Amino acid sequence: MKTLTHSSKLPHLGTSIFTTMTGLANEYNAINLSQGFPEFDAPERLKQGLAKYCNQGFNQYAPSSGIAPLQAQIAALTERTYGTNINPLDTVTVTSGATEALFVAIQTITHPGDEIIIFDPAYDSYKPAIELAGGHAVHIAMQAPDYAIDWQHVAAAITDRTRGIIINTPHNPSAKTLKQAEFDELKKLVSKHQLLLISDEVYEHIAFEGTPHISVLSDPELFSRAFVIASFGKTFHCTGWKMGYCIAPEALTQEFRKIHQYVTFSSFTPAQLALTDMLAEESEHITALAPFYQHKRDLLVSALQESRFTILPSEGTYFLLLDYSEISPLDDMAFCEYLIKEVGVAAIPLSVFYQSAPNDKVIRLCFAKEDDTLLQAAQMLTTL
Repeated sequence: MKTLTHSSKLPHLGTSIFTTMTGLANEYNAINLSQGFPEFDAPERLKQGLAKYCNQGFNQYAPSSGIAPLQAQIAALTERTYGTNINPLDTVTVTSGATEALFVAIQTITHPGDEIIIFDPAYDSYKPAIELAGGHAVHIAMQAPDYAIDWQHVAAAITDRTRGIIINTPHNPSAKTLKQAEFDELKKLVSKHQLLLISDEVYEHIAFEGTPHISVLSDPELFSRAFVIASFGKTFHCTGWKMGYCIAPEALTQEFRKIHQYVTFSSFTPAQLALTDMLAEESEHITALAPFYQHKRDLLVSALQESRFTILPSEGTYFLLLDYSEISPLDDMAFCEYLIKEVGVAAIPLSVFYQSAPNDKVIRLCFAKEDDTLLQAAQMLTTL
């Protein structure tokens, strides 16, 4: 019998760090502050809506771009939040999670040999999606403690093969937010070099200290060449539903939808209907989201004040970074394994988000957990 041989399209990839750390957390019964999912449930109204529409028989395919009422509610939310008026039928595409939207947007703009600039530490789906499209990810590193973008470095990295830039704000994993001055620098570059932009804004409603998130949607010049990605899972604590969307100008949306229809075609119909009602009736949930998570951030920060960790600023998302250089000489992967096995808390090492990791001794905690869980974890971490 002839032996089957197969050449991997992603030979350098293995099991994700999130699967690895969650598996270890389960094995050692550790408190899991590693993977970024809420410990608490979705809003009751949203769950009731899902059950209602399932029971009423809305269980078949939705239109590929999303049901029109949900598209309209997304457009209304965009206008309320950013003052931007869009045509929902031509610019809004509902997707099976934000990661699908990111994948499709990357496939849409990337041709073989194209270069796409990404900022490390970066969400781990960007690079594989670029490579599957035949492109090359150009990594611009940001470093602790401020994780600032060196715009001169970005400008120097642009070549005649550069096709686009991916930004992420509020940023996972650094928990930083892009400021207006940084958007001004970005605008200069994309305009000068006629670049496309993918803006990952899945944590858009989780920006702290009363400072509003700045969206590409609020800047007509940037939006004219952009795909803006959002997540219902992050906003409504329902990550397992895998519901997100992409907003882009009509011409870019047409190209996006050509690929989207052959990835998932359409997304979960009862969830689309339930989310439509939620957006129409429960805007308070969205406005309360930042204070809700800021309380959890502050609770965890306060509980860690007596520890030997250096706490880095968290301006948005539901993540907090800790520098452990005063505690251990271990590299961050080994230190996270130690935390799980010996301390009972699971975290994520920052080095996995880099192509070439710096020597920073930094780990990421997720505080989308019940208050008691956060306090228990902090008590364990302060013993180090």
